[in-house]
Amino acid sequence: MLRTVLLLALAHTASPSPASVAIRRAEALKKLLEVFGMEDPPAPPTHFKQPPQYMVDLFNTVANADGVTKNPDILEGNTVRSFLEKTHSEEMRFLFVLSSVAKNEKILTAELHLFRLWPRVTEGPKRHHFCQVNVYQVLEKDKPDTPGGKKLLAARLVSLQTSGWEVFAITPAVRDWTEDESSNQGLLVTVQSLGGGPLDPPPLQFASGRGHHESKKPMLVLFTDDGRRGASLPTAGFPGGSHTPGTTPLLGRSRSTRSLGRLQPCQRHPLSVDFEEIGWSGWIISPRGYNAFHCKGSCPFPLGENMRPTNHATVQSIINALKLSEGVSSPCCVPDKLFSINLLYFDDDENVVLKQYDDMVAGSCGCH
Repeated sequence: MLRTVLLLALAHTASPSPASVAIRRAEALKKLLEVFGMEDPPAPPTHFKQPPQYMVDLFNTVANADGVTKNPDILEGNTVRSFLEKTHSEEMRFLFVLSSVAKNEKILTAELHLFRLWPRVTEGPKRHHFCQVNVYQVLEKDKPDTPGGKKLLAARLVSLQTSGWEVFAITPAVRDWTEDESSNQGLLVTVQSLGGGPLDPPPLQFASGRGHHESKKPMLVLFTDDGRRGASLPTAGFPGGSHTPGTTPLLGRSRSTRSLGRLQPCQRHPLSVDFEEIGWSGWIISPRGYNAFHCKGSCPFPLGENMRPTNHATVQSIINALKLSEGVSSPCCVPDKLFSINLLYFDDDENVVLKQYDDMVAGSCGCH
């Protein structure tokens, strides 16, 4: 009888209940969200939504296929947020809702992206080749045309011979809006002749939120920094290819830890993070996962240069080997170079965000 009770107790200990497994999984995912600076995962878009091509291109410029940063100096700050114009106005008045910008984010640069349509065909000697485009911050919603109703942010000569994207710097306005949300009365864009006079009808038009494809909608792009920075491990030597040296393919199966053995020297091993497996694929656009790697192995005496030991680790190894002091263990196998990764994702308002996270990939291992 006693033997049966003991066997049942051991079986219960070895096999946790489904409820406890679910609780542990939820706790682990919550901790992982904290690493990514979130309290809850954003809700996936209610319908299929194509991210702005600008944000996709920016991600591909900043990161390789696995999301690992190519060069830490490419991105200004660690966050890029994109906002599509919501009012669908037929006039050249644009309003962007910035409620998803966190209070701790420092606005570094703000850009208004407008798609320039093919100009209207004009006849006769009054045909223009250039016009002046002005971008104003609206100060008084109902009186934007009065002298005190708007503030000039940017002005530029624009060719009437082509179409494509125009980018205007509007940083002061966005800083005002993030400090006082009620001051956000939107933007006004006007088109003038080279002499400064109005053109009616204007030969130049920009795509609006109404009647044009979503890929051409007016967009506000913010480059910000939330102040989250990683440890002080060296970050030089960022990978430029699709995989860091010595990696297995992303999301590939790692070798069994049992085959590594306890006497294997300190080295880097695969550690795949699959966003689809943990239920995040609905809101993360890129990458689908990444290889975080982990460090494992022994740091035996004497430590060779291939183990990348610090001077402290070398001394500790000697003290441990000669038993010169009690309680001194051998050095540990840990990351000595860390890389950042980038996520392109939809936030709760279905805006597309590019965010860089420090110290997410073990670039190499050493005895410390």
